[in-house]
Amino acid sequence: MQYAKLGNSDLNVSRICMGCMGFGDAASGQHTWTLDEEHSREVIKRGLELGINFFDTAIGYQSGTSEQYLGRALGDCARREEVVVATKFLPRTQEDIERGITGQRHIQRMLDKSLENLGMDHVDLYIYHMWDHQTPLYDIMEGLNNVVKAGKARYIGISNCFAWQLAKANALAEKEGFAKFVSVQGHYNLIFREEEREMAGLCAQDNIAMTPYSALAGGRLSKLPGETSRRLEEDGYGKFKYDATAEQDSAIISRVAELAGRKGVSMTEVSLAWLLTRVTSPVVGATKPHHVEGTAKAVDLALSDGELAWLEEPYVPHRLVGVMAQNTAAAAKEKHVWTTGKQKI
Repeated sequence: MQYAKLGNSDLNVSRICMGCMGFGDAASGQHTWTLDEEHSREVIKRGLELGINFFDTAIGYQSGTSEQYLGRALGDCARREEVVVATKFLPRTQEDIERGITGQRHIQRMLDKSLENLGMDHVDLYIYHMWDHQTPLYDIMEGLNNVVKAGKARYIGISNCFAWQLAKANALAEKEGFAKFVSVQGHYNLIFREEEREMAGLCAQDNIAMTPYSALAGGRLSKLPGETSRRLEEDGYGKFKYDATAEQDSAIISRVAELAGRKGVSMTEVSLAWLLTRVTSPVVGATKPHHVEGTAKAVDLALSDGELAWLEEPYVPHRLVGVMAQNTAAAAKEKHVWTTGKQKI
């Protein structure tokens, strides 16, 4: 395994981050294909054995049971100071807003619950899961700064945002002396490269680590055409993100398969080796121990400039889907979020 600094932090993270959305009680969440605690532990343990020290979960994954499974596994199989744990918080609910719970209070409550789930006294990276268009940015940044000052989070990151939102947030943090975002977790892989338009340039300029999710496009970049899995069959959100562009994406997937065959490696290794030339640490999910083994091997696979260009060549622009499409629509309607009280942003 190889390691790298996470942006402008002192966190030394493995070049592969284990995504934990696939762990947790399926009966308590939105996914039917997740692993129970015993099988989640097997995958986590194998990741640790292979040198993975970076784990990403969220309070929204299976109603917090992903955090619980991860926390108990790490508590039994690793020393706390040797792992980097990231979790994420969701926006305020309408009920929270009607009850007058501020953004600052919301963040404190969410992190306290995540720490309870994890069985830890702090997380290394606390991530703003998706842009909250009903909460002033100042309140979000102050709330995040408060948990950093309290020692409950070492650093903060952001997910599912546009480059202009990240730049605006960090500019406010710099002006007010708040903690700044050191990483961004966006949707980025070989068949969805829209982060290259603006986000990649901003991150390179400001040394913000890119830790993208959907690194294997929900398994599409790791399987031969026609192959399937329980997740591919049951993950409705993944189908929503990728089915509309399946025909144009198939040209790239076929090239991944061809190159993997020529090199005698897996499609997972080729797909991740490409992504690792562009980001710090992709978030990669796994539901079997051998999935983790293939993921870890990608770190040592070097692709030539010609091979990289050949993989990229068929790509065509994609429309935004899912959370980022919602972000676009909400931003167009947004009027009040940049002001709060006496603070003018």
